[in-house]
Amino acid sequence: MKKYMVLCAGICAAMALTGCKSSESAYKKAYEKAKAQETAQQTAPQPAETEANVVAPLVDKPATDTPVVDNVDNVQVRQEKVSVVSGSGLKNYSVVVGSFSLKANADGLQQKLREAGYDAQLVKNDERNMYRVVATTFDNKADAAASRNEFRAQYPDAWLLYNAQ
Repeated sequence: MKKYMVLCAGICAAMALTGCKSSESAYKKAYEKAKAQETAQQTAPQPAETEANVVAPLVDKPATDTPVVDNVDNVQVRQEKVSVVSGSGLKNYSVVVGSFSLKANADGLQQKLREAGYDAQLVKNDERNMYRVVATTFDNKADAAASRNEFRAQYPDAWLLYNAQ
């Protein structure tokens, strides 16, 4: 019995010592790769620095910067070309209460507004690939602005959309 225990302990010790391979070769490969990259960077031709190589910085246009239509009465209106996905159709001015990249999220808000008694519609802006949830739609800007102001109590980011067809 004692022989078997000593034999098992010896086998376990042998396995433990031989089972862990040295990762020295992995370190050596990584070192050689880094050296090769460093050498390649040093031998690569550097572009001549002249005043002709000056590049103007790029300025990103925020997503909220869309054309504003008819801003005489200080009510901003975004002009977008949209198509109706579900709903009865848009008039000239609409109150948008939500914008989503996923249709399922837009459908959820549209359903919530319909349950609240609004004729909510879902439109898609193909240029930006965004779904807009329209709560109400009007022929004139004054009525749309008044409706937007009411919706801002619950939806603070509500805005006016002029459908550019």
